[in-house]
Amino acid sequence: MTRDPIEDVIDRVRSVYSRWRRDTPVSQMRADWDQLFTSPVAAAIEPVLADAVACQWVRPAAVRRDAVIVYLHGGGFRVGSLASHREINARLATEAGIQVLAVDYRLAPEHLLPAALEDAIEVIQWLEKTGFPTDRIALAGDSAGAVLALGAMIARLQEGKSCPAAAYLMSAWTDLTASGESYQSRSGLDPIHQRPMILAMARGALGPGVTAEDPRLSPLRANVEIMRALPPILMQVGERETLVSDTEDFAARARAAGASIRSQIWPGMIHVFQQFPDELPEAREAVAAGGRFIATHLESAQTGSEQT
Repeated sequence: MTRDPIEDVIDRVRSVYSRWRRDTPVSQMRADWDQLFTSPVAAAIEPVLADAVACQWVRPAAVRRDAVIVYLHGGGFRVGSLASHREINARLATEAGIQVLAVDYRLAPEHLLPAALEDAIEVIQWLEKTGFPTDRIALAGDSAGAVLALGAMIARLQEGKSCPAAAYLMSAWTDLTASGESYQSRSGLDPIHQRPMILAMARGALGPGVTAEDPRLSPLRANVEIMRALPPILMQVGERETLVSDTEDFAARARAAGASIRSQIWPGMIHVFQQFPDELPEAREAVAAGGRFIATHLESAQTGSEQT
C-alpha cells in the first residue's frame, strides 16, 4: 500500500519536536524549526524596517505593489521566522498576485506578549504612513500568527480605527485558554499538538499583567460589536487538529455577529499543513484558495497598480 504523504510530513515534524527537552536552548529550537523549511523561492527578497519592526518584502515576478499582504508567522510566539515562512510567503504572493510584507516580530521568552502584538499593530500603522490605506492591506497568518492578525484588527477596532480589507488565517489559535471541545474530541487524531502543550506555550508567552482572556490575544472572546466590524476572513484548519474548535467556534461567533467569515476543515490534514507544498497537493490548493480570496477583496485597488 502506498504511504500517505501526510505521514511523511508528520515524521519530519516529529523528528524536530522529539529532539527538544526542557533544557534545549530556544536558539537551538529556532534553528531546528527553520531547518524544516529550506526550499528555495523564486522571489525578490528585500529587508525593510517598518519603523522599529524588522520586516521583509517578498516579491515574485509580476506582483502588484499598490497593495500588500502582511504575513505574521506562526511558532507559538517562540519559534518561526522570516526564513521558516519564506516559501509560504512567496507562494501566497504568487497566488494572490500581490506583494507580501513578512513581519519579524519579537519573540518570547525574550519579549513577552503583548510585544509581538504591538509589532503587528506598528507595521499596519507604518504602511498607512507610507501610502497604503487599509483597503489595500490584507493580513495573513498561521497559528500564533493568526492570533496576531486578529488581535491587531481587534485592537484597531477598539481604538475606532479601520481594519485591513481581508484576512487569510491558517490553523488559527483563537483561544489561549484552549477551552474548545476539540482539544478532547480530536486529541487522538492530532499527532503533534495536545492541550497541555498549547497551554504551556501560552503561559510561556504571556507577560506580567497580561491574561489569556484578553480578546486581543484570545480573539474568540471579542465582543459582538467588535466581531461584527471584522472584514471578510477565510479560515482553514486541518481535520486532524486539536485546534479545530478555535477556528469553528470563532467563525460561528463572528458569523452570528454579522461578519463575513468562511471556514474550511481540510480532510486528513494537520496543523499548518500549508507549509508543506512540495509534499502535499492539499497545501498547494489551500494556499491558492487563500490567494484568490485576498485578491478578490483587494481587487478594487487594481487600477493603476505597479508591476515588477
